[in-house]
Amino acid sequence: MQFHLIAISTFLISSLILETIGAKYEPNWASLDSRPLPDWYDKSKIGIFIHWGVFSVPSFSSEWFWYQWKTQKTPGVVDFMEKNYPPDFTYADFAPMFTAEFYNADQWAEIFKASGAKYIVFVSKHHEGYCNWPSKYSFNWNSGEVGPDRDIVGELAEAIKNRTDIHFGLYHSLLEWFHPLYVKDKANNFKTQDFVKTKTLPELYEIVNKYKPDIVWSDGDWETTDVYWNATEFLAWLYNESPVKDSVAVNDRWGKNIRCKHGGFLNCDDRYNPGILQKKKWENAMTIDKFSWGYRRRATITDYLTMKDITKVIATTVSCGGNVLINIGPTHDGRIAPVFEERLRQMGQWLGVNGEAIYESVPWTHQNDTLTPNVWFTSKKTTQATATYAIVLDWPKTNQLVLGAPAASTTTVVTMLGYQGNLSWKPNSSGGIVIQIPVIPFDKIPSQDAWVFKLTGLKN
Repeated sequence: MQFHLIAISTFLISSLILETIGAKYEPNWASLDSRPLPDWYDKSKIGIFIHWGVFSVPSFSSEWFWYQWKTQKTPGVVDFMEKNYPPDFTYADFAPMFTAEFYNADQWAEIFKASGAKYIVFVSKHHEGYCNWPSKYSFNWNSGEVGPDRDIVGELAEAIKNRTDIHFGLYHSLLEWFHPLYVKDKANNFKTQDFVKTKTLPELYEIVNKYKPDIVWSDGDWETTDVYWNATEFLAWLYNESPVKDSVAVNDRWGKNIRCKHGGFLNCDDRYNPGILQKKKWENAMTIDKFSWGYRRRATITDYLTMKDITKVIATTVSCGGNVLINIGPTHDGRIAPVFEERLRQMGQWLGVNGEAIYESVPWTHQNDTLTPNVWFTSKKTTQATATYAIVLDWPKTNQLVLGAPAASTTTVVTMLGYQGNLSWKPNSSGGIVIQIPVIPFDKIPSQDAWVFKLTGLKN
C-alpha cells in the first residue's frame, strides 16, 4: 500500500513538472500577461528607434506626410506639393526616390554600438504600408521591388547580430491608411477581417520567422479593438511556437482597448514619461527631433534635443522603472545625419562614465529628491553592497550637494562616477546628507551634462 502511495505521489509530481515545463499560453490577456517579461529587456534600459520609409523622401513635415496631404489636407503640406510637384503626382511616385544608395548597415551598427544602446527597434513598415523588406504580402510596395531593390531589414538584422551584442527588434504597423482592404473593413465597422487575414497577420508571421526579432513593437492599433487584429492569437503563437518564443518582448499597442493595460511592457502614448514609479514595466519612446519621428529637411538646430535634454529624459525615465527608446530618422539615401550621430555618440560617452547607475538598475525608495530639484535616484544590489545613485542634472552652485532623501549612517561612503577617491560628507541638520564636492578642473569633470553620485552604506 505504501509503495502504491509513493508511486502515485511520484507520478503526480512528475506530471506537474512536465505540465509546468510545457505550459502553453492561451489566446487571452490573463494568460498572455502571466508570461514573465524577458530579463534582458528590463536590464537594457536604453534602446534606439529608427523611422525610415518612403516618407523619408519628401522629408517635409513628418512620417505622417501622406495622411497630412490626402486626408488632413494640412495647408503647409498641400502647398508644398502644389509648388514642387505636378498635379498628377501621387505618393507612390516617391517610392522610386527612396534610393538608400548610402545605406550601410555595418556603419549603422557601429554608431548604435557607440551610443551605449542595448537594443534597437527598426520600422519594418509604417502606416503608409511600404515594407522595408521584400514581403510576399505587399506587391510592388516593398524595398525589394520598388526603391532600393534591397532587403533593408535583413541587412540591418545581420549587421546588428553579427557585429554587436545589441538586441534586434522590429516595429510593425497593424493598419495601413489607404490599403483598399483596410478601407473596406473600416467601412464595415471592422466586422470583416479581410485586411488582417491577408495582410497584417501574414506579414507579422513573415518578419518573425525570417528575422527573429527580440522585440515585436506593434502600432497602428487605435481605430479598433484587439479582436479585429486577432492580437491574442498571434501573441499566443509568438510565445508558444515562434523561433523567439523565449526571448521576445512585446509592447501594448494591440488594440484601442489594450494600450496601457496589457502586453509585455507599456508604451501608453508617444513620449510617455509619467514622472512617478509605475506598477508595470514601461517604455518612453521619444524623439531627438522634437517634432517628427522621420527625417525633416527643414529642421533647425533648436528643433533637436541637446545632450543635456537627453540625460534628463534618461534620468527621469529609468528612475521610475522605464526604458528609454530614443528615435532617429535617416535620410532617403540611407545616411544617419550628423546631428543624430553626434547625439548618439555623446550619449554613449555619458553612459560610458555613468552607465553603472543606468544598466541593470532598479528604482530606489525615492525617485527624486525631497530637497534638491533635478536629482533622480536609481539603485543596484551587488555582492558587496547596495548602492544608491543620485543623478544630478544641475551642478550645485556652492559645490555642496544637499540631498534630503538618503539617510546616512556611520558606514556611508560617497563617490562620483568617473572621479577617483571618496567625497567627504556630513549629516544635514534637517535630515539627509550634505556632500562636499572638491574643486575639480573643468577638463577633469567626468561629465558635462549630468553627474552621478554613488552612495553605499545608507540606512534606507
